[in-house]
Amino acid sequence: MNAQVGNWDDLRLFLAVARSGTLSGAARALGVNHSTVFRRIGAFEDGLGVRLFERLPNGYLLTPAGEEMQAGALRVEDEIAGLSRMVTGQDLRLSGTVRVTTIDMLAFGLLPRHLASFRKAYPGIEIELVVGNATLSLSRREADVALRVGNEPPESLVGRRAGRLVFAVYGSADYYDSHIGPDLAQHDWIGFDAEHAALVRRFTSFLPGVTPALRANSVAAALAAAKAGLGLAPLPCGIADLEPDLARVAPLPDDFTLDLWLLTHEDLRRTARIRALLDFLADALLKEAPLLEGRLGGDGAEIISAP
Repeated sequence: MNAQVGNWDDLRLFLAVARSGTLSGAARALGVNHSTVFRRIGAFEDGLGVRLFERLPNGYLLTPAGEEMQAGALRVEDEIAGLSRMVTGQDLRLSGTVRVTTIDMLAFGLLPRHLASFRKAYPGIEIELVVGNATLSLSRREADVALRVGNEPPESLVGRRAGRLVFAVYGSADYYDSHIGPDLAQHDWIGFDAEHAALVRRFTSFLPGVTPALRANSVAAALAAAKAGLGLAPLPCGIADLEPDLARVAPLPDDFTLDLWLLTHEDLRRTARIRALLDFLADALLKEAPLLEGRLGGDGAEIISAP
């Protein structure tokens, strides 16, 4: 291509469309509206004098020129992100903003009380909380800190294993009283979709052949469904034991656990406000180990032995 690229904002817009494959997906990622993306991507192509995308009924597909542009744009993105991390990593102030990403069950059931305590201890630090199952990139500075569950984190990230989430079987007292029976396979179950592949695998191993009556892509939604009496659900003890409307009705196998990780990028680990948050949360979660590992019944939670 012989055309000139105007500025980084154009490349950032181009990469958002290339990653999502749709204008609406790019608009959500950039925090703008659909028409803005449509107008700007058209103007970008017109300025370059080349088509970067094929407009298809189900989305936008890169042309050969677009694939060439993407390779270069990704290199520019890496350079800019690296520069941003380098500058931020020298910041020794206990003030500013820390952008935290985590999944819904931790954002609703675990983090709020600790973030409230952190705010009291560090009133100059503001928290931006990004909730969702999609994994945001710490390398691209989509977030500064991640609280994640799962296996070993990517080598590009640093941090620590902050605990272990143990799961058990929960149901509402009304559901349990009206569906009592020794065979768990005969109960209605609330399960998870492919976004929670690790939990789906563990559930299938635990009760092979059982099809959940309801599947959710959100552990928080599954917890709400269990509270409403839709069935039994495998839920993290550290969250479900604090719900007075839920009862722990049976244990789960030892492998029905998820590791809890606090992560950041190597270049940001010495940034004062990020280090303060990582250390604070690590200490808070360590103190909550008995709850997270299901060794406490929780406030108001009833523990019922399996029949």
